[in-house]
Parts: sequence; structure tokens; C-alpha cells
Amino acid sequence: MVEKKKTTKKAAPAAKRPAKAAPRKAAAKAAAPPPAPRAAKPERPRKAAAAPSRPAATGVHDLAPAAGATHYRKRVGRGPGSGHGKTAGRGHKGQKSRSGYRHQRGFEGGQMPLHRRLPKRGFTNIFRVEYEIVNLSDLDRFDAGAAVNPETLAASRLTRKNRPVKILGDGKIQKALTVSAHKFSASAKAGIEAAGGRCEVLSR
Repeated sequence: MVEKKKTTKKAAPAAKRPAKAAPRKAAAKAAAPPPAPRAAKPERPRKAAAAPSRPAATGVHDLAPAAGATHYRKRVGRGPGSGHGKTAGRGHKGQKSRSGYRHQRGFEGGQMPLHRRLPKRGFTNIFRVEYEIVNLSDLDRFDAGAAVNPETLAASRLTRKNRPVKILGDGKIQKALTVSAHKFSASAKAGIEAAGGRCEVLSR
């Protein structure tokens, strides 16, 4: 036999309660006068940010290196907390980890070093003579009729002392000078003689 399902009737929804009347407190607030505005607090004067002033040095004892210019010495082999303990930054095994390691200048671990990889060309002349160069335009600063030699040129900061001097023909000269130097170019000699001057060749 098939049992019939019992049907239960749902209870009817309860009737809505009537809305409550407005509370008395709200009515009392509406009737009360508005509160008086609060007096504004006087603003405190803000302090101007003081510029970082460094006291002027008054003596050698007040001088100090700039911030970050000096560093602590790197102390190795002082425990694992430092990060440089045990192997002391040398790593494990190998020639570089042993005491007494050294290598020749330019050694690159066995590969062809740079000074052997680069191509070579020419040679260096060990007997080359370097001359101090003075042009005709530089000689125009001297007075007419003056004697110009390596000593006067060095005193005028045109050359360095104890160096042979060579006169070149760049520029023009309008004064008659007696110029003594170790070498003259052909154009320099012609320019000095055209202005009424004279050239004297010195021996080195």
C-alpha cells in the first residue's frame, strides 16, 4: 500500500504591526534652539625649519673627512656571523685559497694575457729628442731688438727649462729679433729674417 503524504497547511502570515509614532525625543530636539558655535582655537605659530648648519672649522683639530669617505677595515675569519668567517672570503680549495699565493703582472689564469693578444707594430726610438715648440706668433710679445734665447723663453713660460727649443713658422712676426734656438724650420727662419731679425743655431 502506498502511504499518502500528509499535507500540512502553512500558517497565515502575521499581520503587520502598525507603525510606531515618532519618538518624543525627536520632537523635543526639533523644538530646542541650535547650539552656539564653538569659538575657533588660535593657531599656534609654526616653527620655521632650521637649515642644517655646520659649524665652521676653527683649526686643524676640527677638520674631519666627509660622511661616507672612510670605511671600517674588513676583518675576515672572525666567525660566521660576519659573513667573512671560515674561508675568509677565499672560497674552497684552489691556488688562490692557499697561503703565499702570488702571480705575475698581467697573469689571467692561464688564458692568453692582454699584452700578448694585442698586435705589435713599430718600435720606440730610444735616441729620440723631444723639442719645446715655439711659433713666430709667440715671439711677437718681445720688444723690438730684444735677444730671445731658451732662458728668456722659459722665463716667459713659453718653454720648460733645460729642454732643446725649436722655432716653427706658424703666425707672423713684425719685429726684428735676435732669436737663439737649437732648431729652426725653413718658414720660421724666413719669417724672422724678413722682419729684419737674425737666427742663431745653438748646439745641444
